[in-house]
Amino acid sequence: MGSDDANTILHLASLATPMALRVAVTLGLPDRLRGDGAGVAELADDVGVAPVPLGLLLGHLTTLGFFEHTATGYRTTDYGENLCGDSLTTVLLNLDTAGGRAELAFVELLHSVTTGRAGYDRRYGRDFWADLAGHPPLRESFDRQMAHRLRAEVPQLAAGYDWGRFATVVDVGGGPGTLLAAILAAHPGIRARLVDLDVSAAARTFAEHGLEDRASVVAGSFFDPLPAGADAYLLCDILHDWDDEHAGRVLDRCVEAARPDGRVLVVEPVGGRRAGTDMDLAMLVIFGGRERRVAEFRELAAAHGLALDAVTDVSDGRSLLEFRIV
Repeated sequence: MGSDDANTILHLASLATPMALRVAVTLGLPDRLRGDGAGVAELADDVGVAPVPLGLLLGHLTTLGFFEHTATGYRTTDYGENLCGDSLTTVLLNLDTAGGRAELAFVELLHSVTTGRAGYDRRYGRDFWADLAGHPPLRESFDRQMAHRLRAEVPQLAAGYDWGRFATVVDVGGGPGTLLAAILAAHPGIRARLVDLDVSAAARTFAEHGLEDRASVVAGSFFDPLPAGADAYLLCDILHDWDDEHAGRVLDRCVEAARPDGRVLVVEPVGGRRAGTDMDLAMLVIFGGRERRVAEFRELAAAHGLALDAVTDVSDGRSLLEFRIV
């Protein structure tokens, strides 16, 4: 291996830049340094950190083009504007949010690869979902993260499948209800219910879209009995968060609740189609899950009384797998 290759590998493996970006966003530096910017001493006083290490942080990120050095201090560049405001990028980089906190579980990747178990639990002493339940601000940031992540794809998801086949839909673990609201708006004949541990955000979403007469909310876990008798049970970005045992329990609840001719609809990135290999590792280290391939979904579902009928790529990042009860 040549020295250039070795340097490239070391550059890829270095934690300096990814951590520097996370710390800068967590401290709010890109927003604070917009416009005229500020000097290091003033900025350090504003954000409550020591000036000398802050200067080291800004110096590194300046070499990467996120900030520029001026006669009076530092200011955010056009490139650095990508680290400003409330976006998926900033939500995922901020160490005080659910996404940013979860990324630090990657330091336990060796444990996850060795055992097949989540590294998150090992780092924080409880699993991701228990952590969210114990810290409401983390839960709020996670809902924002999911809203940002789905925002560009929701119109595609609502238009990319014939939802109108179903008179009734239950959105299982539907979070703030953004996707279900879009589906109902596009298909006026559907009535729906959304199940989640916290349904306050979904209730607001349905009220804002004037859907209260067609959409209701049910507070509960998808490991517990679900509202019965619907034509379709929607699981969007649910199963990849769980190992086979827990994913199977969710499918069991859907099968128990569905009509005999009902459908279970799984929407998420699918390995080999829409999912990146980096997300495989993220699902592993955070949840002990993975981005399953079609054959893995088929095998998992068959063990719980479901047969795969069709796979449709419904957006740039997600596929829909339609299962029938056998």
